[in-house]
Amino acid sequence: MSEPDASRPKIALLGIPIEIGASQPGTLMGPAALRTAGIGRILGQLGFTVEDHGDMAPSSIEAAEGSPPAKARFYDEIKGWIRALSKRSFLLARSGAIPIFLGGDHSLSMGSVNGVARYWREKGRPLFVLWLDAHADYNTPQTTETGNMHGMSAAFLCGEPGLDRLLGKEPRASIGPERLDLFGIRSIDPDEKKLVFERRVAIADMRAIDEFGVAVLIRKVIERVRAQNGVLHVSFDVDFLDPAVAPGVGTTVPGGATYREAHLIMELLHDSGLVRSVDIVELNPFLDERGRTARVAVELVGSLFGLQITDRRTPSNAVLPGNG
Repeated sequence: MSEPDASRPKIALLGIPIEIGASQPGTLMGPAALRTAGIGRILGQLGFTVEDHGDMAPSSIEAAEGSPPAKARFYDEIKGWIRALSKRSFLLARSGAIPIFLGGDHSLSMGSVNGVARYWREKGRPLFVLWLDAHADYNTPQTTETGNMHGMSAAFLCGEPGLDRLLGKEPRASIGPERLDLFGIRSIDPDEKKLVFERRVAIADMRAIDEFGVAVLIRKVIERVRAQNGVLHVSFDVDFLDPAVAPGVGTTVPGGATYREAHLIMELLHDSGLVRSVDIVELNPFLDERGRTARVAVELVGSLFGLQITDRRTPSNAVLPGNG
């Protein structure tokens, strides 16, 4: 077996088979589906050294840690996942690899982003988060209507109160609402909406996307990150896509991003050179159609890391076949 090429950039894959933060079971099969769809193979073909760290397990938690929040389902179980993942994500970022966290429901981001943010804080660079999602996920135990913790992950990362003991002794590295971009949002609870507007979180909902186009809006995100010498974490919930493109999710909302819009977003993010970590969440193979959603997700991640649908060598003012 040959030694890995030290000159090639590294990507670290880590599966987080958690489903208890969501309302429907099945996302625990997400990491396996993404691997079966060829995520490691495609990234390897793009010139990366791909290290697959397998699937992680939650930490064991001592029972005597106080009462859990009244409206946070499976809080005690989820905090075991989040503490373990925060530690692992910090170490993966410190290794020099680009971590890709294979989910699993969106509650995992409370650990993955916290660990990565802690690493970049030590490096003196701010971490920004692009939240590609149909939902804002900015609920707290006080605002939630369901108690499902995958809907609280963005709020937790921005330092909102209510889940303050979730990390235990693991350092909390909040990104602050000013470093979060909610992109593709089309479902938000009433109290959650009030909180998002109070915090002045940047939102590009589907109306804005229809009106201005994804290129204009993504470039605004990129410019804001670059202006502060920041780095970018992409938290990609597959329900960001229209259900016609990606049916394998438990929280489908009509009117999502098209296949081409999503690819353009990923291509522009790749061109920026700012992306240093990624979540892929809420893929539910139990609800999918013969692996279609997993394949689309893998293709999009490929675009994020340099895969091009065309070779793009034709200049924009060239005469194309049939045009004269």
